[in-house]
Amino acid sequence: MKKIALFTCTLLLNQISFGQASGNINYQNQISFSENNINVGTPSNLDIVVSAKGLANIKADSFVAIFSITQVGKSTEEVNDLMEKRITQALTELKLKKGIETFVDMISFVPVYEFEVEKKTFSKKSYNEIPKGFELKKNIHIKYTDANQLNELITILSNQEIYDLVRVDYFSSTLDNIKKEMIDKSRVTLQEKIKNYETILGTSFANTEKRITDGFRVMLPAEMYKSYESFNSSSLNLKKSANINIADKSPTLYYQPIINKEFDFVINSTILEPVIQVMYEVKLVINREKKQISPNDKEYIIITPNGDMKNLNITK
Repeated sequence: MKKIALFTCTLLLNQISFGQASGNINYQNQISFSENNINVGTPSNLDIVVSAKGLANIKADSFVAIFSITQVGKSTEEVNDLMEKRITQALTELKLKKGIETFVDMISFVPVYEFEVEKKTFSKKSYNEIPKGFELKKNIHIKYTDANQLNELITILSNQEIYDLVRVDYFSSTLDNIKKEMIDKSRVTLQEKIKNYETILGTSFANTEKRITDGFRVMLPAEMYKSYESFNSSSLNLKKSANINIADKSPTLYYQPIINKEFDFVINSTILEPVIQVMYEVKLVINREKKQISPNDKEYIIITPNGDMKNLNITK
């Protein structure tokens, strides 16, 4: 029967010692990456587990960039007029670009307050909130098909003082087809592994109880960026009373895709740019102790007139 289951810091008494500290990823002695590989759970009461695991790197064919705009003014009319001019001019230039689609999303429209000091002769000062103006926030969603177009979009929007790039979403029209291809490749891999086990054990798993589970996991580029501080400080032995000024270290972001390891197969193994990564795993559990009973494997027993029971062999 088949079942489907889815610095360290050391403080000395007389002096402080600063050891060499390196924030560059290539200088670090130990680099630890989080476990982001797919790991489908295993059914219970297992005997033999056969699994197939695959990875697909899919190049996006469309993108949506979201830019945030904030406008303040003393009145609602002023805020709306200023915002409208910025957005209209930006959209007019964007429409001149081939393959560009836009959508303006209303986010918030709220009053802005400030404190006014109220002086009193025989008591302390009072601070009262009074309306200062209004703040309007909108987002511009821009769909484009060429990743290099983002530089052009930034140039156009920055001319209208629109600088806040919220995020970029990646999409692929081939995702469903890639998933089907991964299922097919996993099935072939699984069958090959089963045949290998049968050859090694000298047996057949045709009539054994089996349980199967599988699953997909999709990782988008926005989820795969990591950061580190690129710097290398000198080693100094200074007195405790020394005045030390530490410079601010600028963090660096880099794209860290899932590494091509522990997979039975990889589709599009070479990665040049951020891609959509899809993982698929299927696990099959073969319970050799529980043999399936065929509908034809029936046992017939007759009772004799003396009350004895005997097996009756019936050949069809």
